[in-house]
Amino acid sequence: MASTAASALSETRPAPAGLDALRAVEQRVLWLSTAIIDHANRVRPNPGGLKVGGHQASSASMTSIMTSLWFHELGRDDRVSVKPHASPVLHAINYLLGELDESYLTTLRSFGGLQSYPSREKDPDPVDYSTGSVGIGATAPIWGAVARRYVNAHFEGGTTGRQYSLVGDAELDEGACWEAILDPGVAELGEVVWIVDFNRQSLDRIVPNISATRLQGMFAAAGWQVITVKYGRLLEDLFARPGGDALRERIDGMTNPEYQRLLRCTPDELRERLPGQGPGREAVSRLLADLDDTAVDAVIRNLGGHDLGALLDAYASIDDTRPTVVFAYTVKGHGLPTAGHPQNHSSLLTGEQMTELAARVGMDTERPWARFPQGSTEAELCDRTAARLRRPATPDQAPPALPTDIGRTPSGKGTTQQALGRALLDLTREAPEAAGRVVTVSPDVASTTNLGGWLNKVGTWSPTERRDWFADDAETILHWREQPSGQHIELGIAETNLVGLLGELGATWSRWGRPLLPIGVVYDPFVGRALEPWAFGMYAGGQSILVGTPSGVSLAPEGGAHQSVITPSIGLEQPGCTAYEPAFAIDVEWCLLASLAQLGKPGGSSTYLRLSTRPVDQSLAAVPTDPAARERRRKQAVAGGYLLRRHSDPALTIAAAGAMVPEALAAAERLDDLGFGADVVCVTSPDLLFRATRARQGLQEGADWILDQAFPRERSRPLVTVLDGHPHTLAFLAGIHQVRSRALGVTGFGQCGTLEDVHRYHGIDADGIVTAALDLTD
Repeated sequence: MASTAASALSETRPAPAGLDALRAVEQRVLWLSTAIIDHANRVRPNPGGLKVGGHQASSASMTSIMTSLWFHELGRDDRVSVKPHASPVLHAINYLLGELDESYLTTLRSFGGLQSYPSREKDPDPVDYSTGSVGIGATAPIWGAVARRYVNAHFEGGTTGRQYSLVGDAELDEGACWEAILDPGVAELGEVVWIVDFNRQSLDRIVPNISATRLQGMFAAAGWQVITVKYGRLLEDLFARPGGDALRERIDGMTNPEYQRLLRCTPDELRERLPGQGPGREAVSRLLADLDDTAVDAVIRNLGGHDLGALLDAYASIDDTRPTVVFAYTVKGHGLPTAGHPQNHSSLLTGEQMTELAARVGMDTERPWARFPQGSTEAELCDRTAARLRRPATPDQAPPALPTDIGRTPSGKGTTQQALGRALLDLTREAPEAAGRVVTVSPDVASTTNLGGWLNKVGTWSPTERRDWFADDAETILHWREQPSGQHIELGIAETNLVGLLGELGATWSRWGRPLLPIGVVYDPFVGRALEPWAFGMYAGGQSILVGTPSGVSLAPEGGAHQSVITPSIGLEQPGCTAYEPAFAIDVEWCLLASLAQLGKPGGSSTYLRLSTRPVDQSLAAVPTDPAARERRRKQAVAGGYLLRRHSDPALTIAAAGAMVPEALAAAERLDDLGFGADVVCVTSPDLLFRATRARQGLQEGADWILDQAFPRERSRPLVTVLDGHPHTLAFLAGIHQVRSRALGVTGFGQCGTLEDVHRYHGIDADGIVTAALDLTD
């Protein structure tokens, strides 16, 4: 498969462009990206005085790399993730290619204008990957490559092409990068190319000990091809002269801060400082003596990341049979007066400096957005590039229809975690076309989260078929049939990788018109670890279902390290998704089907499903047998909750979510014996009930009918809320009718013990509910 991919990629590589035209475009891109930021900060009215910001130096660092990539190397099917602070460069390029109207060039960081960082959903011009969350945008093309391979394996009409990440060197500090790089499957992704903008500066300072050698070794150990573009042609020519070896040794041996300081020196100062104090000082001094001031100044700046020819040579040597990283040495702020200064990260050129820059690159500050003259070599290069990169419209393909109710009524005892696996298997029988679009992802927890039956049914996805050496072992229950037709993807133990892949699987509908229904399963205590990249995936348009299971202190014997507390409120607060915490197996099925129906389409959304290993008697669900009543219950469950126990003369209401519903029912029975009738509301989604409450208050769009059915005004009474999580998640329910309330839940780290021990410890057992209820009825 690797050789086929390499052949396909080589066929899409464009013909070389003339270096002179490329250099002219490079200078225009430098000007436009700098001017976009300048206009936002110095020209556009700013009555509030709030800093607008932007990153002229970070953009300048990437100008050569991005110009050579877009105007020479990229093919139509390639995708690029641009480092966040280089977004003005991307907009400048899109403008030259006719993909961005001139009116937007004055709108950087304004409401409805160009975003601070590249955004697939919010920017008006083509953006392949949203970036801005450091490390997440860098790794997205890895998971984009997996998603595209999965789509190509399951559907006809797939595409090929490289997946590029343009990464700042400081971004490699993020653990998310290394979690992705080290995943065993990544070494097979020959279409992945990272280009590291190795300018050796971070936001605050010059990084003193950053080592390309160490980083290169880490990539190589993970199976990546490593290409280094350190010096430009000028320096390489000097190295070949007498004294050149000493010059190379001197530059290679100096620290990053010393090198950066030389960038701020005059030619005379360079002649004094650059030779150093080592044994090669005299040889370097003689070499520099033969150069004029302009050449001396260029020597210290002539790095490979700004040499178009050196960059093109690096691209030509990419091996498409394994992932590649290109270390391109650059100067932060290259081509600007702020080049190399340790505090240039957010610095802005003055008006005088902008005028000088305009003169140097052949622009006019009065006409900052001028295009190349029609018919010029540069204009023709832009036109050819635009034609080469123009993509056809994404086909509009709706996801398959899904049932709303499979029709089974679970009995006996069972957990909501088990119900997930059961519902997926039922889907393969009741709606095979829709089930064929489901892809599950797990970070090495498929068996412990009850996906074994599903996995045995659909197989595990792999780019190539692998032999199952345990297929003939009678004692093997879980079978890993790895093949391109599989529908489960097993990753290593890294939650960031899981949700990164979920985001890209959830974006295939908008990238290639092939909607998938991705479901990721992770231990709920680690949802917090996965939250930031998953949230960013949703921001970028990825639609998926994240299942957190097992959850809460109901995982009693595991102790506090595996007992999640804050995840219910995370689900309530997270934009772009709906959170469910069902109590019964039937609720899991209904909520899962409703969630799947929201995936893979414009206006769709993601879902967080919080499940439990707490065994529950399914008869407590009291599912109506009448078809109309059953459908009414289903709609209520999907909308956020339902009145599970109705007392003829209630003194109070108990609202419970998830694993605590049996305790709520038991407490209601005991309160009956004490003479206090209690309604019990089964809350399936605090999230949706909160939205309905805000809709009733006129604070957001939406329906509020579920509040009338789950919490009828005529039955409003003092309220006890309880869940296996932080109590504030349900505390807002008291505000629906402004009643007195007690909110029960978990506010501290858990303890090991039996279910009864742990529930009692946190005050969420039946005793705790009864006590809270009696306090309210005094």
